[in-house]
Amino acid sequence: MPKLDVLNQEGSKVGDIELAEHIFGIEPNEHVLFDVVIMQQAAKRQGTHATKNRALVSGGGRKPWRQKGTGRARQGSIRAPQWVGGGVVFGPQPRNYGYKVPKKVRRLALKSAYAVKVKENNLIVVDQFKLEQPKTKEMVKILSNLEAGKKALIVTNDYDETVALSARNIPGVTVKKATDVKVIDILGHDKLIMTQDAVSKVEEVLA
Repeated sequence: MPKLDVLNQEGSKVGDIELAEHIFGIEPNEHVLFDVVIMQQAAKRQGTHATKNRALVSGGGRKPWRQKGTGRARQGSIRAPQWVGGGVVFGPQPRNYGYKVPKKVRRLALKSAYAVKVKENNLIVVDQFKLEQPKTKEMVKILSNLEAGKKALIVTNDYDETVALSARNIPGVTVKKATDVKVIDILGHDKLIMTQDAVSKVEEVLA
């Protein structure tokens, strides 16, 4: 069972915590992580690309010349695909790129992502965040005390507006609620900073 130090905002040890073996101590499944990351990246695509086919381009309402007798190839419209300014054939149209993988696969991927951070010693557990008011300078100091590096994901049990507002202007730092964390969020940051309550919530949800 993985065991980590619990730090305070000053970066000092105030206790320790035993993490659930079936979540934070499993062997990460790289294939499942890959599948879920690709799925979550696909879901972020806007899919608003569009080209005009021959029905959508302007002009070309009549036959450019008669069918026979001109010596030229027969044409039905100057907006057919072979004409300059004509419609595009089989061009991209607006679509939704999102798809789903099984729930068990998503849960395994989330467990694997947490396990990766533990395995790489990139999980930091904090007792709590105490901020009287939103202050970016104060949050920068806390992250420095915790040696969070340039890219850090802060996970709290519930939405903490003070923490969120204090961190939102710091490049590379993201704040998420424990139930909203995705695999792509965990793997996209160098350090994962979780409060004790957030760890308990994750263990409860993924039990």
